[in-house]
Amino acid sequence: MAIHPIDYRYGTAEMKHVWSQENRLAKILQVEAALARAEADMGLIPADAAEIISQSISSVKAERVDEIEAEIHHDMMAVVIAISEQCRDDAGKWVHFGATSNDILDTATALQIKDAIDILEDKLRTLLRALVNQAEAHKHTVCCGRTHGQIGVPTTYGLRFAIWSSEISRHLERLNQLTPRVTVGQMTGAVGTQAAFGKAGILIQKLTMQNLGIGAVDVSSQIIQRDRHAEFVMWMANTVTTLDKIGIEIRTLQRSEIAEIEESFGEKQVGSSTMPHKRNPIKSEQICGLAKIVRAMVEPELLNNTLWDERDLTNSSSERIVFPEACVLTDHILKLGIDVIENLKFYPENIRRNLELLRGLNMGEAVMIELAKRGVGRQEAHELVRTAAMKAHDTGQHFKTVLLETPEIARYLTVMDIENLVNPDKYIGTAVEQVEALVTKLRETYSL
Repeated sequence: MAIHPIDYRYGTAEMKHVWSQENRLAKILQVEAALARAEADMGLIPADAAEIISQSISSVKAERVDEIEAEIHHDMMAVVIAISEQCRDDAGKWVHFGATSNDILDTATALQIKDAIDILEDKLRTLLRALVNQAEAHKHTVCCGRTHGQIGVPTTYGLRFAIWSSEISRHLERLNQLTPRVTVGQMTGAVGTQAAFGKAGILIQKLTMQNLGIGAVDVSSQIIQRDRHAEFVMWMANTVTTLDKIGIEIRTLQRSEIAEIEESFGEKQVGSSTMPHKRNPIKSEQICGLAKIVRAMVEPELLNNTLWDERDLTNSSSERIVFPEACVLTDHILKLGIDVIENLKFYPENIRRNLELLRGLNMGEAVMIELAKRGVGRQEAHELVRTAAMKAHDTGQHFKTVLLETPEIARYLTVMDIENLVNPDKYIGTAVEQVEALVTKLRETYSL
C-alpha cells in the first residue's frame, strides 16, 4: 500500500530508481567488489577470493538481506553475510575485510548522488534552453515592469526570461563546482585511521575509488563529513527556489485581472470541480508547494554534520529521507518547470492593455530625465512630474494631457516630445542588447 505521494504522484522513474532499495543494494555490492579488487591488488587478500567476491554479488538478493537484517538488526552486516553465503570455497571470509560499515555505505551514497546529479544537470540544461529560447523570442515584447506589485516603467519579457536564464546558468555552474566535493568515497576504517588496512590503507582507498570512478576523501572519521552533503542539499534548495520565484511570477501574470501569460491548458483539462470556466496555474502552484519541502531539508542535513566524536547514528535515519526526497522532488520540480516554460502562452493584447492601463503615468521617469537633460534640475524635474502625475491620477486625465497643461513642463517639451516620451516602446533602454548578449553567451557556454 502506497503512503508517500512520491510513490504514486511525484517524481520521475529515473530518479526514483536511483534511490530505490534495489539500486541502493546494487551500489553497496559494487563498492564491496571494488574494495576486494583493490585489496587483492595490494596483496591484502587472495586474488582468487576477490574474483569470487566480484562474481558472487550478482547472486545476492534483497529478500535474503532483509531476512538476515531482521534477525541480526544490522543493515550492513546483513549484506556482508549475504555476499559471503554466495561465495564458494573460503572466499567469503574476505568480504568487507578491514572496512567499517560507512566505508561502504557512504561510498555507495556517493555513487547514488553522482547518478542523481547527472539527471538533475540534464534537466537543468533543458530548462535553461527553454528559458533562453523564450528570452530570444520575446526580446522585443515590451511589457509592464512592476515593483512593489505596482506598475513601473516598461521592461521586456525577453529581459525577464534572460534574468531567469542567467540565474539557472549559475546553478549549473555551482553544480559543476560542487560535484567533485560531493561525489567522493572513503575506505578509512572504524575511526578514520585505516588501521585495519595497515600501511596499504591509503593506496587501497585510492584504488577502490578508481575502480568506482569517483574521488576519495583526503581524511575522514568513521563517516564522510556531512558538510559535503549539506552543500548538495542547499544547492537543490537554492535551485528550486529559483523555480519557485518563476512560478510565483507566472501565477501573478496569469491572474484574471492581468492575464498576460498562461500555462498550457489541455483540451479536456478541468480547472475546477464546481467552476467550469477555471484555467488554474496548477503546475506553477505545484512547483511553489514542493519547493517548500526541498528547502525544509536543509536544516536536517546541516545538523547531520554535528555528530558526536568520530560519529554517531543520528544522521543515518534522517538521510534515508533527506536524500531521496530532496532529489526526487527537485527533479520533479525541474520537469514541471520545463513543461511550463516550453508551453507558455502569451496574450499580446493584454500585455499592451496593461502597458496603457495607467494612461501614461508609468512613463513619468522618461519625462523627468528628458526635462533634466533640457536644463531643468533633476530634483525640480522630479517634483514637476510628480505633481503632474498626482493630478492625472486624481482627475483621471491622460498623463500627456496634464503635462501639456503644465506651463513649467510645456516650456521645455513640445506635443511631439511628450507623445514620444509617453510611448513605452521607446523607453526600454538596452534591454534588447542585454538579452542578445546573454543569449549568445549562454548558447556558446552550454551548447544550447
